[in-house]
Amino acid sequence: MAKGKKADVMALARSPSHQLHRALQLALDIYAEEAGPAAPTQRQFAVLEACAHKDCLTQTDLVRATGIDRSTLADLVARMTSKGLLMRQRSNLDARANAVSLSPEGLAALEAARPRVAAADKRILGLLPKARREAFLEVLTELASAAENAPAEAEAAARAAKRAEKEARKAEKAARKAAEARERKAAKAAARGRLKGGKRKVGKAGSEKPVPEPDAA
Repeated sequence: MAKGKKADVMALARSPSHQLHRALQLALDIYAEEAGPAAPTQRQFAVLEACAHKDCLTQTDLVRATGIDRSTLADLVARMTSKGLLMRQRSNLDARANAVSLSPEGLAALEAARPRVAAADKRILGLLPKARREAFLEVLTELASAAENAPAEAEAAARAAKRAEKEARKAEKAARKAAEARERKAAKAAARGRLKGGKRKVGKAGSEKPVPEPDAA
């Protein structure tokens, strides 16, 4: 293998995004093999499972529960509703929002898919040594939690940066005003100094006695 290609492979091996992408593709392939073509997709299964744990979920609730982005989720829920897997209704908490619940068909699909998903999960974990499986799940949970909290943390960081910028501008303005005040004070002091100096010169000249005229011979 050429040095350049070997270096590229080593770089990919140390890339979390690349390795996660490969692991995700493996997990999706195993899921598809175990679930079969008629079963819900992995994302559909996540939505069904979330709705099974809590009834009348809004889109915001589903985003938090599944981690699926809002635009993708809206399209997904629309397709699942048209297939009869979900039922849509107005939210009891917010009349402006729609909520979804499991339909009888959705519950039946979920119950049929659960053992297949469990088999897929078992196959995926089976690729790792037993001693490392629990740690692997803990790391995945931490990453998922970080992804869930990332928008709120980014918003908080943006607010903090905005406050810091505002405080910096305020401090800069105060410093500029203080500098201008010092300059004005120095200018006034210099003007007073010049004025006093002029008065001292006049007084000294006025105190001089006139020289007497010499007597005529």
